[in-house]
Amino acid sequence: MNAALPQEMQQHTYAIMDEVEGSHWWFVGRRAILDSFLKQIHSSLITHHSSLSILDVGCGTGANIEMLSQYGEAEGVDVSDDALEFCRRKGLTVQKGLAETLPYADESFDLTTALDVVEHLDDDIAGLKEMFRVTKRGGYSLIFVPAFMWLWGVQDDISNHRIRYTKSQIVERLKTAGYEIERATYANWTFFAPILGGRTIMKLTGIKPESENNITINGLNGIFGKLFGAERFWLRSFNFPFGVSIVVVARKAE
Repeated sequence: MNAALPQEMQQHTYAIMDEVEGSHWWFVGRRAILDSFLKQIHSSLITHHSSLSILDVGCGTGANIEMLSQYGEAEGVDVSDDALEFCRRKGLTVQKGLAETLPYADESFDLTTALDVVEHLDDDIAGLKEMFRVTKRGGYSLIFVPAFMWLWGVQDDISNHRIRYTKSQIVERLKTAGYEIERATYANWTFFAPILGGRTIMKLTGIKPESENNITINGLNGIFGKLFGAERFWLRSFNFPFGVSIVVVARKAE
């Protein structure tokens, strides 16, 4: 949903994202899951560093930077002037740049993240190699991508996605970029069946909402966010065999 891509997402998508990402169940649940992974990464890194330097690649409108700032000095990079303007209004540190040619020196960051970004890239391996380059030795990258091409939906179209991955596909690409894989699991199995059903109905009927980010049920949005976010407790010790998304913790060897 965030992007650092040659072709920007449709302009209205950033306005929708900025409006809903603080409360929409998808963003709330995703942040809860990602936060559990970040806590583990932080505990591994903080023994060697007093403060972490963090880069969010494809920072979009900045909600992830705000989350990452709990763990160190976080900044973002994105290709979209519109997205960066939303970030600057929030007082966040951001730069304009492509994921495939990041405007940073080698080994600048302890932690790099690409949270629903890699699927936007024409050359995803080139983008991952750039993340690897700017990550310090012994540092980590946290990757979150959509799963399974047969789950393709309206949001993939309007966000200019190139692909939805299988776990083996994203792991293979990360290894090609130079990473060691510490953890890889599917996520969002809670809403796997409803999302599959909803997207199947849209395909059969031709219904196309302006954005799937607009789709929620008043009164249940908070409950859905808590249900999705509760997966973090399972993910502490269990890898899901399927889901709407994939989470990968990758490390750059010392």
